[in-house]
Amino acid sequence: MKKLKLFSFAVLASGLALTACKSDKADAAESTTTDASITDPGASAVPTADAAAAPTGPTTTIEFEEMVFDWGEIKEGEHVKYAYKFKNTGSEPLIIADAKGSCGCTVPDWPREPIAPGASGEIKVEFDSKGKGSDDGQKQTKKVTVTANTNPPQTYLTITGVVKKDPNAKPASAPAN
Repeated sequence: MKKLKLFSFAVLASGLALTACKSDKADAAESTTTDASITDPGASAVPTADAAAAPTGPTTTIEFEEMVFDWGEIKEGEHVKYAYKFKNTGSEPLIIADAKGSCGCTVPDWPREPIAPGASGEIKVEFDSKGKGSDDGQKQTKKVTVTANTNPPQTYLTITGVVKKDPNAKPASAPAN
């Protein structure tokens, strides 16, 4: 009896799966699309790496005083802050579209307004060392990707150093049951 129920269930599930697949195909055939890759076989629906990397509009140049900052050695839990100073060395206004840290522990803050040719600015970066240390020191290297109207559009800044466990830190208490 148990085998009969199992067999019946398998047949029913197979029938439903086949019916569902047929209706999806029919729905797909009835639907229309305006995807350029379908109407123009030479077009690509997904932008290529070259298209995504190419800056749009006028480009300029950016020059950083320092692209790598080494904080040395800190205790776990400390925050490191550093300002990367830069100058717009081009002939067009510099527009920084985005700045992203390589992880959530590295947070950049950048000017949102255009930087005039010849003018200077800074990108402030804060690194949170919580959970990053070890007894003998854990080397940390984090990147900040700056996207601007430059060629290439991405510039990479680095913040690095060693994080040691704080010998005076109290261990986290276990949750109460």
